[in-house]
Amino acid sequence: MGSTLETVVFYFLAAFIIAMSIMTVTTQRIVRSATYLLFVLFGTAGIYFLLGYTFLGSVQIMVYAGGIVVLYVFSILLTSGEGDRAEKLKRSRFLAGLFTMVAGLAIILFITLKHNFLQTTNLVPLEINIHTIGNALLSSDKYGYILPFEAISILLLACIIGGIMIARKR
Repeated sequence: MGSTLETVVFYFLAAFIIAMSIMTVTTQRIVRSATYLLFVLFGTAGIYFLLGYTFLGSVQIMVYAGGIVVLYVFSILLTSGEGDRAEKLKRSRFLAGLFTMVAGLAIILFITLKHNFLQTTNLVPLEINIHTIGNALLSSDKYGYILPFEAISILLLACIIGGIMIARKR
């Protein structure tokens, strides 16, 4: 029963993510697009929770759904006028996007069908304490994450400053 319920929840979350992703890229209103992106990120966090990755699911909600989407909405509202709509898509761009999508799908199917996925058995969950996670996140050695964290923080700061400069020109 538990396996069936997990499968149903997984397929529901997958369908939800696919539907919200399509709505994200097809809507005419940019704020609605950011809202649909928020739902995609919540669905992804739901899959993390379903897999038992509670820490990763929590980080997904706090960092991406909580921080990045708020930054997107802030930037959108700071730089766009009231009622801004996306421009109508030209036929050539639509066909180029459709071709890219089909090519990407073909590559994904090729890789999925050619790869021999091996079934692993007797995987014992490894408990890692918060001290180890903190050291890994803030270390600057080979497997540390301080350099990517600093690079992303500088990128986000540049985006905020760019948005403010664009808004000030009006």
